Amino acid sequence: MFKALLLTQPAPRETHAECVEIDESRLPEGTVRVAVSHSTLNYKDALAITGRSPVVRQFPMVPGIDFAGTVLDSEDGRFRPGDAVLLNGWGVGETHWGGLAQQARVNGDWLIRRPEAFSAQDAMAIGTAGYTAMLCVMALQDRGVAPADGPVLVTGANGGVGSIAVALLARLGFEVHASTGRPEQAAHLQALGAAQIVERSSLDAPGKPLQKERWAAAVDSVGSHTLANVCASVRYGGCVAACGLAQGMDLPATVAPFILRGVSLLGIDSVYAPVQRRERAWQRLAQELPREVLQRNTEVAGLADVVALAPRLLAGQVRGRVVVDTAR
Repeated sequence: MFKALLLTQPAPRETHAECVEIDESRLPEGTVRVAVSHSTLNYKDALAITGRSPVVRQFPMVPGIDFAGTVLDSEDGRFRPGDAVLLNGWGVGETHWGGLAQQARVNGDWLIRRPEAFSAQDAMAIGTAGYTAMLCVMALQDRGVAPADGPVLVTGANGGVGSIAVALLARLGFEVHASTGRPEQAAHLQALGAAQIVERSSLDAPGKPLQKERWAAAVDSVGSHTLANVCASVRYGGCVAACGLAQGMDLPATVAPFILRGVSLLGIDSVYAPVQRRERAWQRLAQELPREVLQRNTEVAGLADVVALAPRLLAGQVRGRVVVDTAR
């Protein structure tokens, strides 16, 4: 038996979340069974737990889009008992039982080895959000964006993706402008490396198709009007890495920034990214993410705390990353 957060659907469009004991025989099919020591609470997890968005495709479901732990048993020759592994995405917590549990059984193709530089808690302090932030930074750099080109904007800067993106970009020498709706957190963002705080309200309402050129590039985890305004404000030839929808899935924009300023919109998918790109991202995180960021930017909770934390996260009341210690 092991503890898990289990989501059930007692009625259509109704989600019930409860921390329960589950027999390991109920684990879904897979080639590797993992003792999960740490997971996280991400935005997508919060949507699933509260039922505010149809993230979960089948019930019952254990949410949790990532986890870190050690292999218990394996039918996959690449992994042996005791190996330290981690997982991000691949539909776990949506179509396959996820990481908010003390055990998981998954396809070996979904796992990568945990970098030696990180403990399991460190890896989840980064988690899918931090890994996604690194994918965004890599995309900007692959497009040739350099510190000399000008400031880079990060939207949703107090969230999981945004906070790690701020820290990474600052470490790489960029002048980082951090957009947030929580000005009381300015000192925290400045400690992460933000040079300037941008009020969220200046970006989250309908704006002009083309606006003053302000940023060389941007990382956006918000979508909707925010992303449209960011595209309209990026300098000629700049680019925007888009990875989230905290404000909405819509994009009420025009083609003006793309055909008049040559702006590029780069879609970032962390869920099904190839293993080679995942490993590159985690290797870079091990080399470039300051360890003090993890301590400053992380709250640790237990499985039983997650249900109460989920609506707070959706309401923007949680700063940085939430690591879930499954032993608590």
